Amino acid sequence: MIYSISRKLLILTSFMFISACGADDVSDQQWRALDLNNTVLLTLPHGSVVIELAPQFSPKHVERFSALVKKSFYDDTKFYRVIDGFVAQAGPKDGTDKDKSVPLLAIEGQFSTDKNWSFTQVQTKDLFASKTGFKAGFALASDNNTSAWLTHCPGTLAMARSNEADSASSHFYFVIGQAPRYLDKIMTIFGRVVYGMEHIQAIKRTSVVEGEYAVDSREHTPIISMKLMIDVPKNERIIIEVENTESTGFTERLVKRRARENEFFYKKPPPVLDVCQVPIRSRFIRNNKI
Repeated sequence: MIYSISRKLLILTSFMFISACGADDVSDQQWRALDLNNTVLLTLPHGSVVIELAPQFSPKHVERFSALVKKSFYDDTKFYRVIDGFVAQAGPKDGTDKDKSVPLLAIEGQFSTDKNWSFTQVQTKDLFASKTGFKAGFALASDNNTSAWLTHCPGTLAMARSNEADSASSHFYFVIGQAPRYLDKIMTIFGRVVYGMEHIQAIKRTSVVEGEYAVDSREHTPIISMKLMIDVPKNERIIIEVENTESTGFTERLVKRRARENEFFYKKPPPVLDVCQVPIRSRFIRNNKI
């Protein structure tokens, strides 16, 4: 089939994907396996994308999204709102029976924390929060010791809504540009891309400059299929491990990245590290599942 990926191509792409992240070493002890029940395989006309869901942060949205995916709800729908440098949004056509068949969902923009809750800190005095960091691979922010929220870094997956806070249903978007952090807390982030971001970036833009003809809906990028990885036949699964952001090695990498000690930096930038500029690495598990 035109949408299948050969073993050889997967291994080559794996090497390129990991190499592009930088030169720092990551030991085997610093990798984390994904839960196949909370991993999604999105197939686009031009490639495959693997998404990690975040039930620990946005349980109701993950439950809704997973249920729709299991019903093949998104198959053959299109990315109808794709703005360069911003988001790629998809879902059923507004107002259709399919669209109206999904009930509204209350927002999960923040989650509660307590004194025993911890995360790997990246920065203090962030533009949008008092501190930022990572928990289970997801970028987040917090202002106090009672609540935190996921951040709109590139590659995050969130649920779209109308003006009302509790008006999300089935439409979703990926962040494809500079992090729109002003959307933090007022939208629900419930996943992130761990493989295939180049395919998300290649989705057809639907916005045009003033004076240009509108992009015909027939040119919008379709979703070929979307499945939970646990439901994908074993010989077709893309099995990914991701960097463990709770490991000592990851913390050390943050220190090095902040210091910019590489000789390339003949002029040292300020020791500032934006949480959205810290790549969380992924790698293929090279066995007979690929």
